[in-house]
Amino acid sequence: MRQNKAMAPSIPTNAKAAGPDASRSTSASRLLTLVHHNRQLSRASLTRLTGLNRSTISVLISHLTAQQLVVESAPVGGSQVGRPSPQVSPHPGLVALAVNPEIDAVTIGLVGLGGRVIKKIRYSTGRIPTAAEAVNIAAAVIDGMRGELEANYRVVGAGIAVPGLVTSADGTVRYAPHLGWDSEPLADMFAGLTGYPAFVANDASLAAEAEMVFGAGTGIKNLVYLNGGASGIGGGIISEGRLLAGASGYAGELGHTFVRSDGLPCHCGSRGCLETEVRQAPLVELLKLATDDPSAIGPALCASTDPAVAAEVARQIGFLAIALRNVVNIFNPGAIVLDGFLAALHAAAPDALESAVRAQSMREPASQVLISPASLGTDLMMVGAAELAFAGFLADPVGYFGEQPAIS
Repeated sequence: MRQNKAMAPSIPTNAKAAGPDASRSTSASRLLTLVHHNRQLSRASLTRLTGLNRSTISVLISHLTAQQLVVESAPVGGSQVGRPSPQVSPHPGLVALAVNPEIDAVTIGLVGLGGRVIKKIRYSTGRIPTAAEAVNIAAAVIDGMRGELEANYRVVGAGIAVPGLVTSADGTVRYAPHLGWDSEPLADMFAGLTGYPAFVANDASLAAEAEMVFGAGTGIKNLVYLNGGASGIGGGIISEGRLLAGASGYAGELGHTFVRSDGLPCHCGSRGCLETEVRQAPLVELLKLATDDPSAIGPALCASTDPAVAAEVARQIGFLAIALRNVVNIFNPGAIVLDGFLAALHAAAPDALESAVRAQSMREPASQVLISPASLGTDLMMVGAAELAFAGFLADPVGYFGEQPAIS
């Protein structure tokens, strides 16, 4: 069974404080975080991973079960010696809302503890939505789900993944250039309309955490994630199992890594940034695709025999390799996870990209890094946004809901 070394996602600064019984709350947090990350663990595994004794684990699980935070089931298979250990899983009624505004749509999801995407609705806007429009769309969709939510679930809150700079302390989007948003108090706007606590962060940073916990970076404590899409390139950096946020939560803007001295001007005010030289639009145009869905770009690139396509792939891989060289030398990651059209470039010429990165990087860190595509697919942003909402709950699962009644 996959084991995740208890790498917890970053807890928002406005998460709930621990309850009056700090020791019990801390132990419950450790246990439930392990169950969440691994989706199912035996009592014996929880005893080993937490370092707590069996009687303490038994008391904790009984309490969490009574609070409808976990469920126990009979063990599967009978190959082990001795009494089989019951399996502990997240309660299916614990969920987070997830929201991801994009330049042409707003996606709203419902994600269960354990990273299970229950529902996902993509509302196409046909144009770039304003912050108020994005929040109104999300609130309307959630209102349509209100009966289902109240009857079947307890909602810990909402995580909102935004392609831009976000102040994590108050959930304000300071600057989202591709959306045209500037100083938008998104968390307050969403909470005011829906009544659910809301947390906001950069989309690529959340995706990095999701891939670390549930995807291609499982078990890897030092990881760099880069996503390429129609709105540019974003990134997230995981250092020793924690998201590298920076002073205000702005760290990870790897799309603005300098790669070309005579490059094109960028909206950030500089020239020659990675996202001005490595772009999705030229690939879609050369491939004559009717869609800019990255999942369609990869197969089309791999199947293409057009020399112009091959030349553009080689050109973009050259600049991507420069950026990844810097990533390898500066952060010494165990893995670089590529998503969106960057994963498509890698799929089209994996040897070329990896050889170029290794040829330009310092030998030792280059020999240790694994370059791979993201594995969570279209669920990635929903899982990442939900992790943001779950963080405060996992910090104090016993006291989070207060006197709110359990799920009926």
